[in-house]
Amino acid sequence: MSTKKKRKDNSYPDIHHILSISRVIPVVNIDNPKQAVPLANALLEGGVGVIEVTLRTPAAVECIKKICREVPKMCVGAGTVWTRDAAKKVRKAGAQFIVSPGRSDAVFKYCKKHQIPLLPGTQTASEIALWVERGFEAVKFFPAEVAGGVNALKAYSSVFGELKFCPTGGITSQLVDDYLSLSSVVCVGGSWLVSKKAISERDWGRVNPELLAARESSDNSGPPWD
Repeated sequence: MSTKKKRKDNSYPDIHHILSISRVIPVVNIDNPKQAVPLANALLEGGVGVIEVTLRTPAAVECIKKICREVPKMCVGAGTVWTRDAAKKVRKAGAQFIVSPGRSDAVFKYCKKHQIPLLPGTQTASEIALWVERGFEAVKFFPAEVAGGVNALKAYSSVFGELKFCPTGGITSQLVDDYLSLSSVVCVGGSWLVSKKAISERDWGRVNPELLAARESSDNSGPPWD
């Protein structure tokens, strides 16, 4: 696990630092705020210091707030952020970075104004070119498998040579090695890293083996973002 330095206010200076923390990023949907802190602690024990909590449940913002307050060593991101209002809520909750499924100029402007690292979702060459034009060094590739998977990333990387990708969406434990072997892929995000059943049953002991397997796989893959 990387030990990238935070600012004094516990924030990270840019998305480069955040994506360097771990080569696998758990993307989680949490239904109950009481599950948030035990899950975050289980992730840390498994050697993963970053998490993306998606805004797909009513409890998401409260979960982000609890993890940020009670597990300060965890880097907490908010996913599925589409609107300025949502960005404002997760920022107030303490989220250290924001992930959007696709293009949202409102979220981009809000993050830029408040200096919050943003990982914007992309799927096409035109979308990728937009973020490169705006000075981004990394983007999310989503939904990865639907959008062409490894072959698509190989093609995009030949055009956008300096850009780094964090693919998510449809990636499984069987596919992760193929993505991480690409030099353009700095890390991979996915819900398979922490099963919904493990969260709902609060089976935190099941979280570590799943993460350890993914980390062992990532350790044997391509180079991280230097």
